[in-house]
Amino acid sequence: MAGALNITAATVEPGLLDLPWDLPLEAWPEETIAALPKGISRHVVRFVYLGGYVVAIKETSEALARREYDLLRTLERLDIPCVDPVAVITDRADAEGNPLDSVLVTRHLKFSLPYRALFSQTLRPETATRLIDALALLLARLHTVGFFWGDVSLSNTLFRRDAGAFAAYVVDAETGQIYDGGLSNGQRENDLEIARVNIAGELLDLQAGSRLDEDIDPVEVANGIVSQYRMLWRELTGSEQFDSSERWRIAQRVERLNDLGFDIEELSIKTDETGTKVHIQPKVVDAGHHSRRLLRLTGLDAGENQARRLLNDLDEYRARGNRRNLDEEVVAHEWLTRVFEPIIRAIPKELTRKLEPAEVFHQLLDHRWYMSQNEGRDVPLAEALTSYIDTVLRHRRDEATVLEPPTGAITLPTPVVSDSDWRSKV
Repeated sequence: MAGALNITAATVEPGLLDLPWDLPLEAWPEETIAALPKGISRHVVRFVYLGGYVVAIKETSEALARREYDLLRTLERLDIPCVDPVAVITDRADAEGNPLDSVLVTRHLKFSLPYRALFSQTLRPETATRLIDALALLLARLHTVGFFWGDVSLSNTLFRRDAGAFAAYVVDAETGQIYDGGLSNGQRENDLEIARVNIAGELLDLQAGSRLDEDIDPVEVANGIVSQYRMLWRELTGSEQFDSSERWRIAQRVERLNDLGFDIEELSIKTDETGTKVHIQPKVVDAGHHSRRLLRLTGLDAGENQARRLLNDLDEYRARGNRRNLDEEVVAHEWLTRVFEPIIRAIPKELTRKLEPAEVFHQLLDHRWYMSQNEGRDVPLAEALTSYIDTVLRHRRDEATVLEPPTGAITLPTPVVSDSDWRSKV
């Protein structure tokens, strides 16, 4: 490797020295790259294996890399949900000694997905609402500590279910700034307008590529996040003073947050000579173990029983061949793009409103099992799909009035994987 690297890191990561820093990031060999979904970025970004975990590496200028590294570390100290900064690497050069861009290295947030990837999947209405709630909550929490984001977007935000809670995380803080004296109303309003425009723009982009649920209104979603933020900000920051005989007002405050879809993680009550002040830290909650696992691994939003069946198929896919030692998220992304999504794309357009995608896949697995039992052989998945479409799906009533229609995939189209191809690749 030409030249000497300059590595700034909070902890020692010896594996960093083994990566091909003398190559531009877009030219790194495939064996170093982890296939995980990501949002859009103005910079080159790659997911890379580093020891027992995955990191995100972003090429940028030295000044921006160091600035974002420091901002992320500050947000961590303030207990704001964000990705973990690992290192800044400068003084890169290629084999001929030509300078290369500096990089920021962050730890990939395990079991997280970009908001952009989630909205390119079919979402139940209640889940879409929870996603909006979680993003509004993140923005409110950032503003309470005086952080101006400056580039709120679906690509710069990660989603993860954590112990039953919906949570949004900052993944890109390049344009951010922390103000010790807090944000003015004008700064908050500016950040909100940036959020509204960026989010609507990304959803319109997905819509133009036929990768957004046709029932989702991009402008309505963007305005909904702003509206939810405003309600939440009033409840989070509004001070209430009342006599000790009016303690019922504390419960009333909590109920208002519950009505907004939030549960209470912390309730701080401070009493002084003028009365009582209330501070509340909410969290967004949900339930369903299998649904949570499926969503965090694949971005697919399904009912509990559907999720259980899809996860069984995913676990079987992982068990075949040499995949047990691979990262669960990487295998899940491969299963999603090579098995699930090709099946859904193979459904004739006139039948796509019959059932939601997760239910179609669940029924297809049942159909294939019965075919295999009746015929005494292992029926290929592609053959079972043709039979299912012709003998089952075409004869179902249209349930689009109560179930969400499918959307486009988060990856480019690939052919349906036959059983023989499946086995040859595992």
